Amino acid sequence: MPSAIISPSVLASDFGQLTAECKRMLRGGAQWLHMGKHFVPNITLGAPILASVSKGVPGIFMDCHMMVSHPEKWVNDVADAGGSLYCFHIEATSDPVPLIQSIHERNMKAGVAISPDTPSTAISDEVGEHADMLLVMTVYPGRGGQKFIERCVPKVAELRARFPDKDIEVDGGVGPKTIDACAQAGSNVIVAGTAIFGADKPEEVIATLKSAVDTAQAKIFAKH
Repeated sequence: MPSAIISPSVLASDFGQLTAECKRMLRGGAQWLHMGKHFVPNITLGAPILASVSKGVPGIFMDCHMMVSHPEKWVNDVADAGGSLYCFHIEATSDPVPLIQSIHERNMKAGVAISPDTPSTAISDEVGEHADMLLVMTVYPGRGGQKFIERCVPKVAELRARFPDKDIEVDGGVGPKTIDACAQAGSNVIVAGTAIFGADKPEEVIATLKSAVDTAQAKIFAKH
């Protein structure tokens, strides 16, 4: 049974205190830190910032969501900066399996993401088997603070049915009010930005998200 993994999105953090913010999240119970890069020429969080965080927080697992065109161009930069998982969009490449292999060659896990208007079936069985993680976006890529798109949730369930042992991540508008839908559909990796960084007690939010995933996962796998 895939374990619950909470990956706070650093785009919601105080950039002036980024290393301290990452340490604060890890102390609060987070296992990963989610770092998104957008579909624009100038990457929001570039390799130098990743490298700085990697040096400042030894052992940190950097969940790098590459919302970029030509994702193959950035694999080496992210690997050199200390990236732990490189997640690209299926919409951004016509040849995903070789890209996954190149990510693995750089000793990173490989993730495959889909945007809200992309069906889960765009991730073929072959691609899903090669990948380490599958990501369902529950907002449109590009900015934080958007409202959770509930119609994306069935895609999580479809992927969980096909890939029962894979990490399946949701990203966008996720927090205590929307976690149950995501967890019950089968997501075990939870990205949350404002819901965690904006909380008075982020450790309590992290615990709430973990508990929801653990409870849902136990019910899902008890049926099999």
